[in-house]
Amino acid sequence: MADWSVYLIRTRQGALYTGIAIDVAQRLRQHESGPHGAKYLRAKGPLQLVYQVVAGDRRLASRIEYRIKRLRKPQKEKIVANQFDRLALLALLHLEDAP
Repeated sequence: MADWSVYLIRTRQGALYTGIAIDVAQRLRQHESGPHGAKYLRAKGPLQLVYQVVAGDRRLASRIEYRIKRLRKPQKEKIVANQFDRLALLALLHLEDAP
């Protein structure tokens, strides 16, 4: 079973987009160049991958993604600035009980 990662991308305007993927580099290329990327990111490039962490299974990656999307921008910037590892991120998001 492949490990899923959670990632944050910064747009040209400075907005942060959160997503999950097995292959983050490939997903970033999709966001940058084609119809398979997120609609939100279209025409907002250049895009910059500013954070990624391996979450584990898809269920946990989705839970982390959901929690990050609910954060305010200063809290997301804190994640980017500190480059939290998986355990620190889980603690920050109050998901300590996650596998």
